Amino acid sequence: MREQFVSYIKNLQDQITSKLEELDGVASFKEDLWTRPEGGGGRTRVIENGAAIEKGGVNISEVHGPLAPAMQQYFKVGDVNFFACGLSLVIHPKNPYAPTVHANWRYFEMFEKDGTLVDSWFGGGQDLTPYYLFEEDAVHFHQTCKTACDAHDPDFYPHYKARCDEYFHNSHRGEARGIGGLFFDYLKATEERSMQDWYNFVTQVGDSFLDAYVPILAKRKDLAYGEKERDWQEVRRGRYVEFNLVHDKGTLFGLKTNGRIESILMSLPPHVQWRYDHHPVPGSPEAELVDVLENPREWV
Repeated sequence: MREQFVSYIKNLQDQITSKLEELDGVASFKEDLWTRPEGGGGRTRVIENGAAIEKGGVNISEVHGPLAPAMQQYFKVGDVNFFACGLSLVIHPKNPYAPTVHANWRYFEMFEKDGTLVDSWFGGGQDLTPYYLFEEDAVHFHQTCKTACDAHDPDFYPHYKARCDEYFHNSHRGEARGIGGLFFDYLKATEERSMQDWYNFVTQVGDSFLDAYVPILAKRKDLAYGEKERDWQEVRRGRYVEFNLVHDKGTLFGLKTNGRIESILMSLPPHVQWRYDHHPVPGSPEAELVDVLENPREWV
């Protein structure tokens, strides 16, 4: 399963970066190969200052070694080794009318020093963070997610959509990070589903990403905007940063396992604002977005 999923994420990274470069038309991804002293490494690809994409990263990693004591306590295991691989991406468009997108698909193992497998699972998902609400964009993104889920189980979409709304929530603000998508974790072998079944599901979701996001970015990247829209985008980006640094398990896992800081913090946008006690004008497009973030909807 390790080799199978590593091969998949390498190919998916190539597909996604090629398509996004084509859509941007100006900037290209810069590749950074890195190694982790404790074991493994990764392939970071970052794009900046493009025509459509202000900053983005599409990273893969394959790391292994002794599980850190903090994570041993978290997983309630002894002194075991781990293997983790995955693809993680964040795209921050330049145009405030184009949404930020995040996605992640990962595989994790824990095993004894003699190689005996202790546990293994898949996790991941994809979610959309708009700065202005276009309902047709939200419907398109969620319908694409639902179609990928329905090919495996009609209960998957409502369940993992609800998990996404629950997870990507800034509890200290009382609002969602965005308009959601899918979030799943600890997908383990059961009597009903093998790890191969879960692999088939996770990779179908991964394969749906470009269909879910590229049409939205293509539609919004050239819309006219002004300083007001840009200011609002940067204020909302601040909430994105807050979630990633306060609540995101992937970020915290990377920091606790001596992960590569540049790759972990790749998700942070380049220009952000924090304004004291900032509230949008009632009835404005900005207020419409906040209402949806405070009251998550069923989009499909």
